[in-house]
Amino acid sequence: MVALPRAALALAALLGVSSAVLEVHVGTGSVFSVEGQQVVLPAWYTSHSQKKPYITWLLDKEDADPFQILTYMDGVTKVEETELKPRVGFVYPVLTHNISLFINATRERDSGQYMCTVNVVDDATSTGKNVGIINLTVLVPPAPPACRLHGDPAVGANVTLSCTSEKGKPSPAYQWQRTAPTLQVFFPPAQDRARGTLKLTNLSLDLSGVYVCVAENQAGSAECSIVLEVHSTSTKAVIAGAVLGSLGALATVVFFARRVVGYRRKKRDSQEEAANEIKEDAVAPKTPSWARSPAPDTISKTSTSSSIARERPHGANPLSDTASILTGSSRGPPPPRRGPRTPTLSPPPAVNGAPQRRQDPPGGALPPSTLARAGAVPVMVPAQSRAGSLV
Repeated sequence: MVALPRAALALAALLGVSSAVLEVHVGTGSVFSVEGQQVVLPAWYTSHSQKKPYITWLLDKEDADPFQILTYMDGVTKVEETELKPRVGFVYPVLTHNISLFINATRERDSGQYMCTVNVVDDATSTGKNVGIINLTVLVPPAPPACRLHGDPAVGANVTLSCTSEKGKPSPAYQWQRTAPTLQVFFPPAQDRARGTLKLTNLSLDLSGVYVCVAENQAGSAECSIVLEVHSTSTKAVIAGAVLGSLGALATVVFFARRVVGYRRKKRDSQEEAANEIKEDAVAPKTPSWARSPAPDTISKTSTSSSIARERPHGANPLSDTASILTGSSRGPPPPRRGPRTPTLSPPPAVNGAPQRRQDPPGGALPPSTLARAGAVPVMVPAQSRAGSLV
């Protein structure tokens, strides 16, 4: 049985036809992987040649041109500079004809069409037989969805529950259900599994409870929940009244606070204005006339007249001469003044039967009280030293 194939090969060689046939095989045309997991792209080739093959793995993505990710040439494996470099490689030694490829920690961007090309020096192949193609799809499990309530859950009203997941490949489907103690499953048209909405109409108090939404695809599932509390219209009115009352009280407090602040500010401004008016109308205090010191000329003239009056004998010159000297006039003595006569002094009473001699004031001058009754005008006389000079 072994000799027959050899004979056939010898016959083919005589006919000039190559006996070696190169062909690449793949285990499957589509491979699915969950994000974060490892994936293997199965591939191998058949050849009767003992030469080392030249192998190339390429990735063709929808948003980019094909680029090399892994090569084997002359017994050397080379990983190209791509985002797959630290995560890609051959599963088995290449000389075993198994050229399967592994990818660790798959990502969504790893999805695409992977092509494997094999060439051997002395092998012939038909067109397209030396190329293997595998489509890789990296699935992404749904992200935890968000549950929301739209509308006011009052008795007799309509509300909508929504459930959306921001991430998931393929797009997840949504399923709403009501949990224990009253388990309830919803179906279309109340529930839209593609959009994740659930419409509840004509609410009643019995519909209160916990509602759970499950987002699911081939990669996994995630869920969220929301509490629905159906309330009556009376409760709604009480809540609205309480809110309005609180707002009214707050507005009243703010109003009176602003009035008080405005009143205090106005009072302070009026006080400041009054103080400014007082400062503007105030007049500097004047020196009293009695506190003013006499002019030097007056003092000199008064001292001179006093000195002349003392040098003359008593009664030789009337007061009018002194007044003329004070005023500096060169006229003669004024006519005698016809005033009230000087009262005659009564003799002093006798003491022990002998008449008491009346004591005249020193220098022949009358006492001030007598001069005042006679209508005389007092004149200030400056002090005089013993030498007769004015002080």
